[in-house]
This record gives sequence, structure tokens and C-alpha cells, in this order.
Amino acid sequence: MQNRRITDWLPTTRKEAEMRGWDELDVIIFSGDAYVDHPSFGAAVIGRLLEAEGLRVAIVPQPNWQDDLRDFKKLGRPRLFFGISAGCMDSMVNKYTAAKRFRSEDAYSPNGKHSMRPEYATTVYSNILKSLYPDSAVVIGGIEASMRRFTHYDYWQDCLKKSILVESKADVLVYGMGEQPITSLTRSMMELLESSGQEHITATQAIEIAKKTRQTGYVAEKREIEIDGSSDKVLAPHKECLESKESQAGNFLMIEKESNRMKAKRLIQECDGKMVVINPPFPTMTTEQLDHSFDLPYTRLPHPKYNGKRIPAYDMIKHSVNIHRGCFGGCAFCTISAHQGKFIVNRSEASILREIDAISKMEDFKGYLSDLGGPSANMYMMKGKESSLCEKCSRQSCIQPRICSNMNVDHRPLLQLYKKVDSLPAIKKSFIGSGVRYDLLLHKTGDKECDTATEQYTEELIVNHVSGRLKVAPEHTCDNVLKLMRKPPFRQFHEFKQIFDRINKKHNLKQQIIPYFISSHPGSTVENMAELAAETKRLNFHLEQVQDFTPTPMTLATEMYYTGINPENGEKIYVARSMKEKEAQRKFFFWYKPEERKQIIQTLRQLHRNDLIKKLGIQ
Repeated sequence: MQNRRITDWLPTTRKEAEMRGWDELDVIIFSGDAYVDHPSFGAAVIGRLLEAEGLRVAIVPQPNWQDDLRDFKKLGRPRLFFGISAGCMDSMVNKYTAAKRFRSEDAYSPNGKHSMRPEYATTVYSNILKSLYPDSAVVIGGIEASMRRFTHYDYWQDCLKKSILVESKADVLVYGMGEQPITSLTRSMMELLESSGQEHITATQAIEIAKKTRQTGYVAEKREIEIDGSSDKVLAPHKECLESKESQAGNFLMIEKESNRMKAKRLIQECDGKMVVINPPFPTMTTEQLDHSFDLPYTRLPHPKYNGKRIPAYDMIKHSVNIHRGCFGGCAFCTISAHQGKFIVNRSEASILREIDAISKMEDFKGYLSDLGGPSANMYMMKGKESSLCEKCSRQSCIQPRICSNMNVDHRPLLQLYKKVDSLPAIKKSFIGSGVRYDLLLHKTGDKECDTATEQYTEELIVNHVSGRLKVAPEHTCDNVLKLMRKPPFRQFHEFKQIFDRINKKHNLKQQIIPYFISSHPGSTVENMAELAAETKRLNFHLEQVQDFTPTPMTLATEMYYTGINPENGEKIYVARSMKEKEAQRKFFFWYKPEERKQIIQTLRQLHRNDLIKKLGIQ
């Protein structure tokens, strides 16, 4: 932190604000994460973005909600609004495993400490601020608010919960990536203050502004809402969802379809006699807009208050570069496309290279980029060839059950980017740590130049950008489960592994391919997991990267878990619900451990699958 002053960070205390010459703040952001001034941390992004708008912004990281609430009072009332985010993860996913046990650490807290944020942090923070400053505007955002904006299933309480707007008592909700809606909101608020001569925006005024702002939500009285069939979709009321799992499944299908349209409709749901209104999103950000977000004057460092303390998530990403947003994979268990969108927005090469230059000047940088990727590493610059076709489409995935014929899957822009990065004097090696979609690498378009470039990219990736272990995510081996996951058939993993092994042999490399797998996903049975164990044993894998399915709000897999129904066709699905059922599936990841063998053999005999006992070699 040489040559850094405390005023290089956004203020976190009144003293730090006064050091900047500020006696009043425009926006105060409360975050469940530690304050790391880096473009991978949402509170820093929104804070820096509003600073660039000329606003006076402070961040209160991980406020104490259990004492006299001094952290919520210390900066007073802002002129525009209080902003709230639980952090980069849903606070419950952050705290608990699928087995509902504490995670080993909180990756976004100093020294991984667990006690720095409350459960359901967005709701807790918002309720406190509304009790202290009832007439001030409270705006909630981040992934917790985004994915809980309608009636949603909560795994930790095992029930349907109301929209977070209702439970938190917040005035406005921002969903998805927040740059465009928060900029629009604040500009409108500033215009109102200038024209009215008021000192502060009121909660009522914030709601009125939100009504005219895309990608926001608010609660309104029934009499205030006029339904327009051409521009609105009305969801089943919260009460009806409590009574009917079919209604909840139908709601999800409607929400997901609208979330994947270029031109979405406004969504409305009745709850407690009022209406939760979610406006359609902004158009996908442009490259220029995304560059602006990444080019803001971040220090790229944790706030000095954490000196001497480790923030695990920061350690993982401090030497990595995000090159795009969005994912068109549409995996059933993933929140990325639901939060970031399925349409890819790319950073320019110039912006990426500027960030790499900044990283190269960090004191602890040794010349190795830990990741040059995104939600899916190899979707950079990919989009529909004819945008007019995309405008009519509501497919949740552009590559499952098959790759859309309108999708441009050209890997040449990525190849060009890798070569430019690796030619930089400060870079010894750039690794690709993000997940790679091998179905895109196997796809044949019929365009000779495009297909040749894909083969070249695959070799470039394996030879020059793997740190000894390439991580990919087949997720399962049984095709009936993979279909529910919206993942490609397992034969494609076989095909990719053959290519991986051939390229390694050609270049005399001794690298490993590390597959990710999930147990207890809706549709997966104990027998399916036994078949997974036998198949991965045949491939000589001792599995490491595994997880038990965790239902998270507003994903297809979670709706299947809660309802026992596939919302897409109404068919009933087997779901492993109890911890006993989930543990029975998880055991098969570790068939090679002596302590698991007795139970596994017993289970397979009960299934009359002695053939699998033989294949696993554990008789």
C-alpha cells in the first residue's frame, strides 16, 4: 500500500468523509462484505460509479446489527438514499453448506470470520434503517435482493418466502447488474432536488422515480396499478403459491422467460393485499458502458482498516481479470444468467489491457495472471448473428439442448486477446481459471475458418493457459439428469477428454483434467450416483471438485426441488430431500475411501446392482 492515502478509498467513517471536505453525504452504502475497492466487489463498483457522477458516497462495510446500532447512525441521513447489499453472495448461501452446516469460512470477511454479517442481511439492514430513518429512501440491490424479488423458496427455512421488498420494507429494489438502474435513479433524484430546492429525497419520492425507471421494483397499492396486457404479465399471488406448487412452478417459468427476452414485460405479483411491481430491465450494457465501470479509479486493495488481515475472496481474484459479463449456458442450478443476463457484454481489449497494466504494478505481482475469464471463460465476443432473431427469442439457453444456429461461436477474438496479453513484458503466463464450455469447443459450424479457430483455441488453452489442472464441469454422467440440468450429454466430456489427452501427449505435458460433479440434483437417484461412481472410476478419476446440490432462490433446479415438478413440462421429478437421502448420494463420490465401502456395498445390493460393485472393485 505504498504511496496510498486513506482518501484514495471511499470513506467508511465520518472522519474519513471530513478528510475529503464533506460535511454531508449523497449516498450511503451498507454492505455485508468487507470493503475491497476492486471491480469484483459490488459495493465498490456502485460507490465508484456514483462518485464518477459527482456524488459524495460512503460505504459502511459489515455494520454491527447487534449493539446500539451506532454503525447505522454514524454518518447520518444521506441526501438521496441508503443503498443496501448483502454482498457478493446470498447471505444464507455464504454461511451454510447444503447440509446446513457452517461453511469453513466467510470468504468475504476479514480472516474468514463468520460473525460479521447477519442471516438475511438485506432484510436485517433495511429494517434497521427504516426504523431509524422512516422517511429516508432505502434502495436494496445485489444478488440477494435480485434473486429474491418475487415469492421464492428458501432452503434454510424450508418454505416459500415473500418478495424481499415486502419483508425488508425497502422502498426500491434494483435487480441484476446495477450500473444502469442506479445511475438513472440518482440522476432523476438529483434533478428533483435541484428543481424543488429540497434537502433530501423522501421515500415516497424514491418510489415515484422508481416507477419510471427500468430494472427496479417497488410495492404499490392495488388501486395504483393499471394492467396493460400488451406490456404486463401478472403472476399468481403469493397466497396462491403457498397453496399450490403448480402455481409457484408456473410463476417461475414466466419469470425466467421474461428474464431471457431482449424486450421483457413488466411483472406484477400480489402479496399481502399490495402489488409487487418489477419493471423490465435495461438493454444489455454496451462495451463502452462496461469499460467505464471497470476503468473507475479503484485502488484494487482492501480498505486500510483490514491491514494484517486476510480476505479470502480477495486473495483469489486480486491477480485475475474479468473480460465479459453474462452467460448463455442457462444451467438449471446456476444464478449467473438470471442475475447478469444471458446476453454477453464484452470489455474492449484496451480496457482489459489497462487493468492488466494496473495489476502488473501491484507489489506482490510476480507475472502470473490467475484468470483471464468470465462466467464462462470462452464466451467472449459471442452473440447472435442476427439480432432480430434474438429479439423474438425467449430460450433460457442458447446452447442446450443444442447450440442455436444463430449463435456466433467464433473463438478468434479470444485467441487474439490471449496473444496480446501474453506478449506484454510484465506477463509470464496467463491462466484460465474460469470454467470452460467444452460443448462450444466440440461444436462444428460448417464454417472452415471458424472451426479451425476453435481447434486452435483448444490447443492454445491446453498448452499455454492451464496451471497443470484444467477444471471443467460435466456435473453428472447420466444423461437423464444432465438434461434436467441443461447440460450436454456425457459423451461430450469423453470427446473433450480424448482431445485433452492427445494434446498433452503431443506437447509432452503431464496435466490433469479436473471434472466438477453435483450430487442430489433434482432427478438424480442413488442408482444414478452409483453409475456416476462406476463411470468416473473407469476414467481413473478420484473426485475432488464435488458438491451436494444447494437450492438457491430463483433457479430452475430450486423450483424442481421445492415443487417436485419440472416447470417446463409439468412432469413429476424425484428429489432427494432428506439429509439421509442427500448423504446417500454424496457417498458415491468417495467410493474409493475404505470407510465408505461397507455402506456403498449395502446400498448397491439393495438396488440389485452387483454389477456396479464389481465395476467399482470394492467386493
